[in-house]
Amino acid sequence: MARPNFVFILADDLGYADLGCYGGRSNCSPVLDRMASAGVRFTDGYANSPVCSPTRFALATGRWQYRLRGGADEPIASRARGSEVLGLPPEHPTLASLLRDAGYATALVGKWHLGFPPKFGPLKSGYTEFFGPLAGGVDYFAHCDSAGRHDLYEGENEVHRSGYLTDLLSDRAVRFIEKRRGKPFVLSLHYTAPHWPWETRGDEAESQRIGSRIAHTDGGSVETYLGMIRQMDEGIGRVLEALKSSGAEENTLVVFTSDNGGERYSDTWPLIGKKMDLLEGGIRVPYVVRWPARVPAGATSPQLAITMDWVATFLDAAGVAPHPEHPLDGASLLRVLEAPSKPFERELFWRMKFRRQRAMRAGNWKWLSIEGREYLFNLAMDRRERANLAKREPGRLNAMRERYRNWEATLPPIPEEAKVSLVYGPEDLPEPS
Repeated sequence: MARPNFVFILADDLGYADLGCYGGRSNCSPVLDRMASAGVRFTDGYANSPVCSPTRFALATGRWQYRLRGGADEPIASRARGSEVLGLPPEHPTLASLLRDAGYATALVGKWHLGFPPKFGPLKSGYTEFFGPLAGGVDYFAHCDSAGRHDLYEGENEVHRSGYLTDLLSDRAVRFIEKRRGKPFVLSLHYTAPHWPWETRGDEAESQRIGSRIAHTDGGSVETYLGMIRQMDEGIGRVLEALKSSGAEENTLVVFTSDNGGERYSDTWPLIGKKMDLLEGGIRVPYVVRWPARVPAGATSPQLAITMDWVATFLDAAGVAPHPEHPLDGASLLRVLEAPSKPFERELFWRMKFRRQRAMRAGNWKWLSIEGREYLFNLAMDRRERANLAKREPGRLNAMRERYRNWEATLPPIPEEAKVSLVYGPEDLPEPS
């Protein structure tokens, strides 16, 4: 069989239960729901971080984001423009650079958020094409960041385009697929939806009223939020149709997920917690995977998985070796995609400077520490993390804490100068009871 193509679709701040196939509140994701019925849906997929740019470091490298200085900021803020420290080092191998060197066409369409020029950028880290914003949240019509600076680029050049950003990204993704007939490709389609500012196609007048002063506190409603998901879902439908019409559908591995848990208007039921939080709602995310040539339809997998696993999975599927000097921390999920009901055992870890959060998951058990207070949850029985079993299971608590310490000892410490850029106040974060 020919080498597969890869399409990795990343939503921004999407909640675990926002999609219909994960129990969503409305019919806002018919395309993704059909994609789930045609492939595999993971119930226990996680983001590497409960905030955006750290997860993107892990997605780019296939390694713990903590290995790179930029991965310690939560997240990289627009004030880091011009920094020669906060970004993805061009010399570090990435999924895009490894596949590019193996003959793949590589494109990032959408949000970068891994450092600013002149030191950092998508074209310096393996992508041969780039169209999208460099920073975090941008207005969907003015295409300006939170400081009012215009932020839309093609390659390394600033460009001005009229239109709703979600649609512009979908358009560019479709064009990339259409011109790659017969040549293997990897397309990273990183939407900014449904990240604030909360604007649908019909909110251009609101965007003009606010002007360049975008702020996540402006406007918004559940209806607007769901509309943003629906319009992203429509764009994904166009991408899938482009794969079909170009003859690439059968041998293209398509993955959809989110960079972290949901924010204000998200649905994370039955989980609790949101973005910036190591409770399940801040890190557990939807994983929808389709690959007609090799993945069974209508399957569900309980496999514990984390964002950086997709680097190992794509390289494994392409027959491309990781860089020997930068071994991957993620695990290939290829065998699980082919046999979804046969998960393998592994342990997952997280750490955050914000509120001194630490977490570990092993099997059904989760150890969590927030500002020094420890919790132990059996997630199979208590998905809402309400029954703290730390005092009932002291042996398990101590063992998991020790394994966490052994893992953390293999990584650089969190730098004192690392910044936390709150997306909302600490008072909005739920506490375990």
